[in-house]
This record gives sequence, structure tokens and C-alpha cells, in this order.
Amino acid sequence: MNQMTTVETSADTATLAELMIVAASEAWRDNGELLASGIGIVPRLGASLAKLTHSPELLMTDSETFLVEEPIPLGPRGDYVPKYSGYMSFDRVFECVWGGRRHAMIGPTQIDRWGQTNLSVVGGSYEKPKSAILGVRGLPGNSINHLNSMFVPNHGPRVFVAGEVDMVSGVGYRAERWAPGMKHDYLDLRLIVTDLCVMDFGGPDKWAGHGLRVRSLHPGVSFEQVQAATGFTLARVDDLRETPLPSAEQLAIIRRLDPHNLRATAVKGNPPAVRAAA
Repeated sequence: MNQMTTVETSADTATLAELMIVAASEAWRDNGELLASGIGIVPRLGASLAKLTHSPELLMTDSETFLVEEPIPLGPRGDYVPKYSGYMSFDRVFECVWGGRRHAMIGPTQIDRWGQTNLSVVGGSYEKPKSAILGVRGLPGNSINHLNSMFVPNHGPRVFVAGEVDMVSGVGYRAERWAPGMKHDYLDLRLIVTDLCVMDFGGPDKWAGHGLRVRSLHPGVSFEQVQAATGFTLARVDDLRETPLPSAEQLAIIRRLDPHNLRATAVKGNPPAVRAAA
């Protein structure tokens, strides 16, 4: 059976994970011809959905060494044959990174009011942390050189921390962290998609820690609920709206690209997209 066959569906069957995939896809709208990298199930499906709908000019790899014209389905592929269009070795990926021709969506362990992110250690000291996670990986260079967005499946104060993140793995807008003369021309943090809302850094003063702003609320979620789950004060857009539900076309694409429903594991319980108001 071909894994890319069309699935008949309707928007009223959408899950929270599918709503978040559609919201994540908007991070890549109008980016132009750059490398779209979604790290994790929801970000990867978001980038794939963007390429197949509103932004066909995006570049995408098979997560190995080739560029593909059509995003690769998640999990076992059955008889699906990838549509390769070019070579994309690791060194060529770095050319995109250092040249600013990439937009990645990552899943940090902690985020603070300046957009600084932590992938490394939580609690205690750096030498003796309470928990060790991935390590900083390539995040310092990535965060300062190209566009970045974020995915948070469990919006709460342990992720959106009250002070500074326990270890600054990814660069943000905290002025004190930038030495005199350091250039921050390419620092550009875009969207944060969580299980409660969509946010950006368009608030009154991101360099003073007042930039994180709620753009839309998922169905059944209030601004007060989002604020209570965040360790610092949030701004909000004047015309705060509800995050759009997936269309039937978007759902069909998502379900073709994830035939094994791996997306259901990305959000705890994966409830319906439309939840009862808190």
C-alpha cells in the first residue's frame, strides 16, 4: 500500500497535535528559498506542510544527504519512493547555517523572557546539575546565524521560567549577554508554538525582556490560562484571535505524511483541537 494515498477527513476531527502542526507551518510562510528544518515530529510535519501548501519554494532534505522535492513520510515508508532533486551533505547544510539560509524549529527544555533557550542542564550547577539533557549541541551558532522558531508541547512555568534559563544554550535578546561591539544582526526569533497558544517576539521591548507576545489562543484556552502557565509577564496582540483549525486539505496532507500517527505521541493525551474552555 502506498503511504501517500489521500485520506478523506474533515476539520472537526482534528487533534491538538494537528492544530499545532498547522500553526507551526506558518513559521515558514514567506521565508523564501531557504532550508526548512523541523526538529521533532510536530516541527518536521509543520515544515513539510508549509512546503506542500503555501511555501513550495522551501528547501527540504531527507534528513540524510539529499534534497527532496516532496517531504518524506514519517516512519516505515512501505513502497513510497522519495523524489530526490539534489545532494545536501552535512558540509552543505553548514553553508546554509552560517549564511543565514536556514529556518529551524527546535524544542527547548527551558525558555526565558529574552528568548534564551536551554538544552543542556537543569538545576544545581553546570558542573553538578540536577538533570543533564542533550548538551548545547549546535544551538549557539544556529541561534545567532539564522532564523529560529520553537515548539513547546507542555506550556508551563518549568519551561517558561521566571528568571534566566539555567544554562544559556541558545542566544536571545538579553542585552547583558552581548559584549560591546558584538553584532546581533542575524538574531531573529520568530514563532513559539505551544499546546496553549502561538507567540512571537513582537512585544514592547524584547531587549528588556518584554517582547514575548501571545498572537493567538488555541480553541478553549484563555489568555489568563496562558499567563498563569508562564513564569513572567506576557504581552498580547491587540486583536488576539483563536488559532485557526486545520482545513480538510491540511489534515489530509498531515495524515498522508504521518501514516503511523506518530504525531499523537508529541502531545500528552493528544486531545481534540477544540477543547472545553477552562
